[in-house]
Amino acid sequence: MPAGRLLLLDTASLYFRAYFGVPDSVKAPDGTPVNAVRGLLDMVARLVTDRRPTRLVACWDDDWRPAFRVEAIPSYKAHRVAQDVPGTTGVEEVPDTLSPQVPVIVDVLAALGVPRLGAPGFEADDVIGTLVARETARPSGSRDAVDVVTGDRDLFQLVDDEVPVRVLYTVKGIKDLLVVDQAQLHDRYGVATGRAYADMATLRGDASDGLPGVAGIGEKTAAALLHRYGTLEAVLAARDAGDPGLTAAQRRRLTEAADYLAAAPRVVRVAADAPVADVDDRLPATPADPDRLVELAQRWGLASSVRRVVDALAAAR
Repeated sequence: MPAGRLLLLDTASLYFRAYFGVPDSVKAPDGTPVNAVRGLLDMVARLVTDRRPTRLVACWDDDWRPAFRVEAIPSYKAHRVAQDVPGTTGVEEVPDTLSPQVPVIVDVLAALGVPRLGAPGFEADDVIGTLVARETARPSGSRDAVDVVTGDRDLFQLVDDEVPVRVLYTVKGIKDLLVVDQAQLHDRYGVATGRAYADMATLRGDASDGLPGVAGIGEKTAAALLHRYGTLEAVLAARDAGDPGLTAAQRRRLTEAADYLAAAPRVVRVAADAPVADVDDRLPATPADPDRLVELAQRWGLASSVRRVVDALAAAR
């Protein structure tokens, strides 16, 4: 049995969902919208109450469009760039009333004592992947179960029943999360493991991330190829060997996409070795800075949401 439970939040995914899910009529006393802040805090309170983690990390995008991914596939997230800024890979297009709320989220998390972890040049996905890899590397008897909370299917690649690592997918909302384990991957996508999901996603592509995939090879065909050959590398070896298990059209399509397939795995697979700091991620029983938390709650009109989080953290310890 796992020793405890590590809850990893894909924070931007959650505050974006909160922003669009909570009316912008939710405002601070000065009229500033705080719907994303309020919604995120209420999500955290609900997650802590329902999942009762022993550890909690808010994972952060220090770079939402890392250079190493853009260099591999220049179209990566290109359609989300609001404007080009010299020396960067672009600024993400974010609603005008959301951007000012992000520093408030940062301040409230710090006052609560919830660690917020990013890594220079990496996305939150990579932070999560690295923390999962560290947990997986621990002796089996001392590992904690890992729950990853996200609205991003890319993180399905981390699912691993042995650790276990599950993804709590927000497609149905925080109150009714879809729990993604290996059985769910098999039933929904026809792949057996998280790694196979990443290989399938590479072949299929993802328009929302600017990944073209292999023309003519969709989700079902990709899953069938992986069922036959096991891994993307084995599929490509079969292509190069002229394996009769591939149709002529499949071999042609895989050949035409050779450049993409050489670059895409580095883009699709989350990092397992990002430079993520080691911190004390034990669930805080009391706020790290109570006076600052009270000040923030009053300034931004967050008293009820902050109280729910504080009560949930205290009850879960």
